Formats: sequence, structure tokens, C-alpha cells
Amino acid sequence: MTGPTWRLFGALVGLACFSAAVLGLLPGGLELQVTPVKGGAPVLMLPMLPEERFTLHYMHSVENAPIWEVHSVDGRGRIYIEEEQYLKFGAGMGKMPGVGRMVRRGPYEVIEDMHSPTGDFILRVGSRGVDHTVIWRGTRTNLSAEIPHEAVRFSARPVSLLHQMWRRLFPHPATPKPGKTDDG
Repeated sequence: MTGPTWRLFGALVGLACFSAAVLGLLPGGLELQVTPVKGGAPVLMLPMLPEERFTLHYMHSVENAPIWEVHSVDGRGRIYIEEEQYLKFGAGMGKMPGVGRMVRRGPYEVIEDMHSPTGDFILRVGSRGVDHTVIWRGTRTNLSAEIPHEAVRFSARPVSLLHQMWRRLFPHPATPKPGKTDDG
């Protein structure tokens, strides 16, 4: 290569490195990870936007009634519970004084407007029949079908724009594909 060709090549490489560095510093959203407490790869990895919601749905083990817990993740990766919905009060269910407001939606009791911080939390995944299922962007991942009786940690973290762009091109193996359902 001649002198001007080398300079052009060097300028392009420099520009690419500079662009990657800038994209690595800009915020790009969040990732919610569901990881076994005992260690190992995530069983679920959800790219999320700030304030985006996901739902944990299951059957109450005592009442055998459906429950939906709606959670959100803020821009710093903190997890909040936003709403609980169930058919009837059961063991461990019900209104907490000063948290949200109670309404009825058809046959369901709903505590809405909770916005109560949970932070990272641990869930002991129930067996089939309990069907702990994560609902996100139209997908359903039944943790009870994949890892029954295991404790998992739900945690979220901010990611860079470069990381987000990479994951759009190469999704994490534990990210559900649009329309995926595995309700068992």
C-alpha cells in the first residue's frame, strides 16, 4: 500500500475504534437475567427498556388459583413490583397497608399502582402444576418446565448501546424468540 492508502486505512480504523468506544459508553437499555442461585448460565435473558414490564404468572400452591405479578425495571436496573392479580385471597396474598390500591377486574382482585421495590429477588421455581412462567413481549417461558425445584435469582443491569446492538445481531441463547411459548 502507498502512503495515502495507509493514511486512509489508519483513519478508518481510528474512526471505527472511536465509534466503538463512544457506543460502549452510551446507555443502551437493560438486561434482566434469571440465573440459578447455585451458579451457571442464565436460564432467561431479557433485553428491556427502562420502565418496561414483565409478568411472573403461576398457580398458588395452596389455593390452586392463578396469580399474576407484574414487575418493572427502572433505568438503573432496580426491579419493582407494580401489580398483583388473583382470583381470591390465599395464603400470603392480599393488600399490604400503604402499598397500591385494591380494585376488581372481572372476577379478579387486583392491587395496582404498587411500585414497590423488590430489588434482585430469589424465586424457588415450583413443579409442573405451579407453572412459574415469565411473560415478556408476548413470549411465555415456563420455568417449572425447564428447571423445577431450583432457586433462581432475578436481577437486572444497565447495558451499553454497543452491547445492545451486539445482542440485536446475536441474541443471547436464553433470550426467547418472538411468539415463543413453552407453557408445558
